[in-house]
Amino acid sequence: MRVDIKEFAKPLIESLIAIVIGIAVGGVILAFSGYSPVDAYVALFDGALGSKYGLAMTLSSATPIILTALTFGIGARTGLFNIGGEGTVYFGAIAAIVLTNLWGNILMGLLGGILAGIVWMAIPALLKVIRGVNEVVSTIMLNWMAYFIALYIVLQKIPNPEDPNKTIAVPVSARFPIIVKGTELSWAFAISVMAALITYYILWHTGLGYELRVSGYNERAARYGGINPKKAVIWSFLLGGIMSGLAGATEVMGRPPSYAISQGMANIYGYGFDGIGVSLVGRNHPLGIIFSGIFFGMLKAGATAMQIEAGVPLEMVRVVQGVIVVAVAIPGLLDLLKRVVRR
Repeated sequence: MRVDIKEFAKPLIESLIAIVIGIAVGGVILAFSGYSPVDAYVALFDGALGSKYGLAMTLSSATPIILTALTFGIGARTGLFNIGGEGTVYFGAIAAIVLTNLWGNILMGLLGGILAGIVWMAIPALLKVIRGVNEVVSTIMLNWMAYFIALYIVLQKIPNPEDPNKTIAVPVSARFPIIVKGTELSWAFAISVMAALITYYILWHTGLGYELRVSGYNERAARYGGINPKKAVIWSFLLGGIMSGLAGATEVMGRPPSYAISQGMANIYGYGFDGIGVSLVGRNHPLGIIFSGIFFGMLKAGATAMQIEAGVPLEMVRVVQGVIVVAVAIPGLLDLLKRVVRR
């Protein structure tokens, strides 16, 4: 599997410049708010990368958002703005809990996440190809439907009779082994990296991937070349559904200590939306998404240290994180807009 270095050089340089600008702007905001930018950033990077525990938490935080970023990235390469990963995560997590409690092994949990993702993402796919419904409208509406349906299932169908604050847990036999003891890093991280590598192979080394990318560049030219754009749309949604379904499954199967869905689905909420930013930072490229996911995981893991060691309140930490994310995502967003206009 050969990777073209030139393909990554320009986007990498642009992303690095954007990171520097984002950190600089965040530092200015911290300084004007009365906090030391140097102390804050030292605490951030030290907390995320300065120890075995911090590095493990960084990789653990990156696991689900790499998978949901692949959902958006696959769609973007096909010319779609698929933001339905959020709802699919919910059903992937629920399916994994149910199937692992019935059969008690990791493979059934992963299969449950995959099937749930395919079924839920088939809805916007069919709406797109049959009725021409814009995927942004359909996936936003489906995200809200998924939230309330999943919340009903969590509260009414699979609650933990011994602890009302969470669902029944994934059995021990179906949990991913922990890589670093005392941390949340499990072999679920390997699943997310493997998924990104497989996605790269599909998009750049198979006929299906060629059809998806050509349809994304120019639908009219794709049709002229004998490619069915509707087929590409369906495959794009289904592959994206697999990824975000796996995100939900791996989160409940590989994130201690509860191995369950917590009250209000707080521990699985937001990963689909975070994945959009991760994909944009990674230029919607599977290999770039791995590194951007780790970068986002670093921001998440270092936030606590930023509060404790530098005395920066949580609200200010979120502001700084947001500024950095927006700055880094802008080049990827511009690329996506150019592709949409060209298409």
